[in-house]
Amino acid sequence: MSADTVNLSIRMDKELKEQAESLFSELGMNMTTAITIFVRQSVRQGKIPFEITLNKPNLETLAALREIEDIRDAAIPKRSMSVAEFDEMGE
Repeated sequence: MSADTVNLSIRMDKELKEQAESLFSELGMNMTTAITIFVRQSVRQGKIPFEITLNKPNLETLAALREIEDIRDAAIPKRSMSVAEFDEMGE
């Protein structure tokens, strides 16, 4: 450790820490290296180095919403139906 380093103490959910350590280990680094990379990129870019958003659905949710819309759109007739045609749909 360089003479110019300091210790940083943070609190985090135990399960999240374990998941992060597992991921970082697979990437060939430890938690200290990963956090240092994050902080260096933040300083270099002058911002959080990734987008932070609220209530943005993931791709799986978006696909499910599109599927629901497709089902809904398919159920809505494209032309007017007679009462007899409507009754036949229920049979």
